Amino acid sequence: MRLTVIGTGYVGLNTGVAAAYLGHDVVCVDKDPRKLELLNQGKSPIHEQGLDELLSQVGGRIRFIDDTPGAVRDADVILIAVGTPQKDNGEADTRYVEEAAREVAEGLEPGRTYTLVVKSTVPIGTNRRVAHVVTNVLARRGVDADVHFASNPEFLREGYALYDMFYPDRIVVGTESEAALSALKELYRPILEQSFAPPACIPMPKTRHQPPLVTTDPTSAEMIKYAANAFLAMKISFANEIAGLCERVGADIVEVTRGIGLDSRIGPRFLGAGLGWGGSCLPKDTAALISVAAEYGYDMPLTRAAREVNAQQRRIAVEKLQDVLKVLRGRTIGVMGLAFKPGTDDVRESPAVEIIRLLVERGAHVKAHDPVAIDNARAVLADVEVEFVDDPYELARDCDGLVLVTEWDVYRDLDLARVASSMRLPILVDGRNVFKPETAQAAGFTYLAIGRPVASPEFMHRSRSAAVGA
Repeated sequence: MRLTVIGTGYVGLNTGVAAAYLGHDVVCVDKDPRKLELLNQGKSPIHEQGLDELLSQVGGRIRFIDDTPGAVRDADVILIAVGTPQKDNGEADTRYVEEAAREVAEGLEPGRTYTLVVKSTVPIGTNRRVAHVVTNVLARRGVDADVHFASNPEFLREGYALYDMFYPDRIVVGTESEAALSALKELYRPILEQSFAPPACIPMPKTRHQPPLVTTDPTSAEMIKYAANAFLAMKISFANEIAGLCERVGADIVEVTRGIGLDSRIGPRFLGAGLGWGGSCLPKDTAALISVAAEYGYDMPLTRAAREVNAQQRRIAVEKLQDVLKVLRGRTIGVMGLAFKPGTDDVRESPAVEIIRLLVERGAHVKAHDPVAIDNARAVLADVEVEFVDDPYELARDCDGLVLVTEWDVYRDLDLARVASSMRLPILVDGRNVFKPETAQAAGFTYLAIGRPVASPEFMHRSRSAAVGA
């Protein structure tokens, strides 16, 4: 098929590249000249597993241009995948979606049939709004094009976006048009049937299943996206709330979540206690859902509570340091990890950014490291004084404390004894419960975790001695 994708962010770029790999002819549109220059050189402007490798393979089937009307004239399916940033009141801003819809309508030709799909995460009713915008532009132009509308929300995890494209849990299509449904079935047929050869850079899962196609109305499709992200946010925040109680009663949140996650009704995913969620989806989508509910005079206390718990998790890391060091002013604190999660260079709503700001406000000197996200973090934190370093061992040198924020493998593989020996005060706040307490303590750290009891070395020694004596 001939596919046009408007927007080359995480959603648009990964969708376009995956579609090209599946054999479709793809045109991607973006207005950012820097992005277009990189993409036309075969380089990805974002860090995403397998994206550079796949870009090099599909060069003949994908183009990157800045001309929306020109890109859509010969298209069968047009995907709008532009950003919907958060307004001050929490509502998603759809101005870029509507602008894209107007530009698309300027390029549609008479006598042609098109399927126009909203893939951006948008407020309820946006699909109808897009149809209204396109219809008005076509009427003004006097063009009789046959346009069918659909909502096709994305469920891509940053760091695993291509994996989620090729091996999704489900594909959701909301439309009142049989023609649009038929076009999207054809677009996704290789994925629905799992009939494609897996890319070498995105290996096939151990068990390969044909994903279900969920067909519904556009409003329900839009709500599915918001509801899914709100539920995931609540699941993480629930684990963090239980972690706070675990610390007070002496339970271990890692063992608790392992135990409850084995219940098939709950499942183990998204139960990792830590410093909370960030990124471009969960913060924005929960705020947007609350905003939509407010328009209808409806309260959503669970979703609000999930956001409140998440906000307090960022402060916990700083409070743990302050409990031990008493005074943060004049201390040097190292922050390990700047991206909001491993596998991406995205620092939007990253816990690390807020933690760094809190530390600087309290007078600490902050050093920071990340394997891929330093450039993005430097731009976001340009208004505060932060020392960025390229090596985690250099990060630890002469620090009074470390906070592990992002659980990159490079931190899991550190020689903890070497790290501790280079610090002025070997204090480690493990914000993701990466290390075993006894391992970190054996390396010389004062170890502080999230929701885990951490016995002192003397207590552990006495316990072992008592067990041997018994």
